[in-house]
Amino acid sequence: MRLELGAEIERGPQVGVTVDGRPVRAFEGESVAAMLLAEGVAATRRTRGGMPRGIFCGMGVCFECLITVDGIPNTRACMTWVRDGMAIERQDDSRPGSG
Repeated sequence: MRLELGAEIERGPQVGVTVDGRPVRAFEGESVAAMLLAEGVAATRRTRGGMPRGIFCGMGVCFECLITVDGIPNTRACMTWVRDGMAIERQDDSRPGSG
């Protein structure tokens, strides 16, 4: 679901990341939020009440796109750049014992 590029724009090198344990291709220079949207992942987390949340503002203000990156929870997907080997997990705050 990535946009086609014109001759004047090129992507960074392809890198490999995992999303919930599934291998995914990404490109240097794109945010985790952009990669997730390109992969068709709309919800980045669930609230304590079980409601899905995802990318809303896209600029780090709203904190709706929180994910876990390399074991670090509450990372903003829109403010985090992908890098090779990154492990991304969607958060589920509705699980018992998750806070």
